[in-house]
Amino acid sequence: MAALALRGLGRRCLLARLGPGPALHQAVPMATTAREEMRRFWERNERSGRPLSPHVSIYKWSLPMAMSITHRGTGVALSLGVSLSPGVSPGVSLFSVAALLLPEPFPHYLAQVGGLSLGPALVCSAKFLLALPFCYHTWNGLRHLVRASGTCRGLWGQQAWDLGKGLRLPQVTQSGLLVLALTLLSSAGLAAL
Repeated sequence: MAALALRGLGRRCLLARLGPGPALHQAVPMATTAREEMRRFWERNERSGRPLSPHVSIYKWSLPMAMSITHRGTGVALSLGVSLSPGVSPGVSLFSVAALLLPEPFPHYLAQVGGLSLGPALVCSAKFLLALPFCYHTWNGLRHLVRASGTCRGLWGQQAWDLGKGLRLPQVTQSGLLVLALTLLSSAGLAAL
């Protein structure tokens, strides 16, 4: 009974907090709009005759570049699963919000998914896809930490990456391939559980 009361109280507090707050009512309009700023920027650029800056499309994609972008993407995706926004409350996960807002407890929904009679290949594939971003972000983060805190210290105690150790392209590519292999193996292992 206390759990239901706490759930109802949490639901009301969360819904009240997600509603429009006083900050939206006190917003001051800006002097210029973004469209006006962009128009001024392009007019100034055309008058000066400067060429446009090169875009990402002119670069040849490499493994470290793709892994860096993927690391940032998985970090954003994982943070959305862990925290709604810094303004709501640190540590409020989407799963806890779902537990508050959904009418039935979690085992009920788990039983419903089990009752769909999905084949084991589909269930294992879904588990693999859920584990993949977590494993990749973890292994790539550990790769960065190992590079950043190597045993090689400089004159003033700088970390290894401050000294540029392990940052040559062949070493970065080798450690990247190791991260990808460990990601696939650990994701498959987690999916097999």
